[in-house]
Amino acid sequence: MTGPHLMAETERLVIRPFTRWDYGNWLQSHLDRLPSQHKYDAGYQDMSGCTEQWFAEMIGKQDEMMAKDEVYIFGVFLKATGVMVGTVDVSTLMRYNFNWGRIGYVLHNQHWQKGFGKESVAATLRLAFTKIGYHRIEAHIDLDNIPSISLVESVGMTYECTRKGFIYERGMWQDQLVYYQNAE
Repeated sequence: MTGPHLMAETERLVIRPFTRWDYGNWLQSHLDRLPSQHKYDAGYQDMSGCTEQWFAEMIGKQDEMMAKDEVYIFGVFLKATGVMVGTVDVSTLMRYNFNWGRIGYVLHNQHWQKGFGKESVAATLRLAFTKIGYHRIEAHIDLDNIPSISLVESVGMTYECTRKGFIYERGMWQDQLVYYQNAE
């Protein structure tokens, strides 16, 4: 499932799958990152290995994952300028009688505090419910990731539980908060 039907627009943003023509914009958005602002912000990264060929292969893999209904990865672009401000993804956890997915998001730190995170996550949730057919979307968040907690709460996601030893990160099993939203 790809193409223009997997695009969302808000007043200021366009959320859509990446194409190979996005390479220059994608690379520049990463190069323009500020130094890390906190432990959940990657900040500036070495992008020397991210060639145009590497990017084209990444786009091919993303297209394959979308075609298999595994992961939908969207670039978030400013409508007025086309500048990429971040990414949002939705992963299928289970279909069948569940239609259950997980949302993730990264907003480049040079674009923080402008409401783009809230705007892009809200639009992607609507897209996931109306065009990809999910019934339930979860966000899995580290216990102390206050900006992420604030973001999901601001778009109306509800705290459900804390899953103990849920994800293996930083060399150990970590607890995660689970927030959810169901299709209306």
